[in-house]
Amino acid sequence: MVSRIRVNFAKLSGKVVTQLSKIGPGAGKNIPGYVFAKVGGQGAVADIANDLKLGSVLVTGTNGKTTTTTLLIKLISKDIQIRRSFENNTVHSIITAILNQKGDLGIFEYGIRNLEYGIPDTVQKLINPIGVVYTTISKEHASVAGVKNPFPAYYRAKVLLSKDMDHGVIVTNCDDPRTALIGINKQKDIPVNFYGLGIGDIVDDDSNSIKCPNCGKELSYSMKFLNHRGIYSCDCGFKRPEPNVKLTNIELNKDNWKLNIVGDAYNYMASKNIQFEVNLTVPPFGIHNIYNTLASITAYVTFTPKTENIVNNIQNLFNNLDMSFIPPGRFEVIQHGSKFIGIGQGDNGDAVKINSRFMNQYVDGPLEFIYTTPDVDEDEIFNDHFDVIKQMNPEHVIIVPGRHSVKKAEEYYEIIKKEFDSAEFYPLPYEKLDARIEKLTQLAKDSKYNYIIMTGCGEEQSMWEEIKMNFKK
Repeated sequence: MVSRIRVNFAKLSGKVVTQLSKIGPGAGKNIPGYVFAKVGGQGAVADIANDLKLGSVLVTGTNGKTTTTTLLIKLISKDIQIRRSFENNTVHSIITAILNQKGDLGIFEYGIRNLEYGIPDTVQKLINPIGVVYTTISKEHASVAGVKNPFPAYYRAKVLLSKDMDHGVIVTNCDDPRTALIGINKQKDIPVNFYGLGIGDIVDDDSNSIKCPNCGKELSYSMKFLNHRGIYSCDCGFKRPEPNVKLTNIELNKDNWKLNIVGDAYNYMASKNIQFEVNLTVPPFGIHNIYNTLASITAYVTFTPKTENIVNNIQNLFNNLDMSFIPPGRFEVIQHGSKFIGIGQGDNGDAVKINSRFMNQYVDGPLEFIYTTPDVDEDEIFNDHFDVIKQMNPEHVIIVPGRHSVKKAEEYYEIIKKEFDSAEFYPLPYEKLDARIEKLTQLAKDSKYNYIIMTGCGEEQSMWEEIKMNFKK
């Protein structure tokens, strides 16, 4: 137990640093929390987490974390004042939000890239969340801080964020075998709300299978919705659980998509199941954002203290949604004169596949693929990217380093050139990021093609958002 004097001094230190951070560049998202933890220690972190009378909800996964957190914040803020943070990979950002905001409930994105930096089991113990929301889990960042980060260790880090929870609710994607197993294993301890697709007319053309996360054998799929998400089973008895919240109908129009979503999900605040049905009209925002929609709605239904508002709040938000809800740097298609240019980050195979499917809604002629490569020790990510490039079958490919190593990018180029002999390589160094951004922009502007996709690895926000703004201007 930490003394009240030490906790109060840690709070004061954090608030002083918050004010100082406003003077210089940046918004002080991490530093106040870092100072608080240094001054007060882990006991003080656990103490300040108790300032949230209703508790905290953590959103994690590989893709969709920020979008899901953003939508969840929009929904639940209609019912209750909350403390919030997103686009975070450290506990210090969560502490900063608790220190500097007001509200009885916390909604925090928590990205985890590995065990050492993510400390998921420690975070779970200190923050003591009432909920963990899982989006999807796929291969990402094969190297973290120059150290190889095998996928099994990465997956284990995600599991540890909820492994020791003895209260609250898990919200997880049942179409993803990896996140589904996390939920199945926690059902013996706490309630679990699964979400997924309940339709048969969205079918992925991906024939690759993955290993069963339960036993290691290859999974069998009767249907694939998006990459490794679908309806699956294994000889060991592991299979896709039924979703509590599911998409039951979809109408795809040029200007909008109409979604029917039904649910029977456990609400933590009321300690009972809530049944609901909503009909939504949304932008044609891609299947990946259907999953983000389902994740945010399921989490909202799970943790709102005002269940009577559920249908109205969901329909009011999504029926008035535009593409501005997409976080900075994320993939979107911009019309620039006669060209349709898809631009945005794709740091893993799952993301690039999502981006390609979104781009395909617009392609009606020869395509150019401007690809930004992974780095050293990221061959697995490149192989996933290359599969997508081949599936899109572009008429022309341009390769640019996406991370630090120009030499490694050139190796990837030599592999691509064997498949696409007209491929070009531009060895733009990371140290001159402004020049890289300028050249990528110019390549798309000067392209003779009307359909261009620019995606791959790179700075998660700054590079991609600046390129997008160059066209939006």
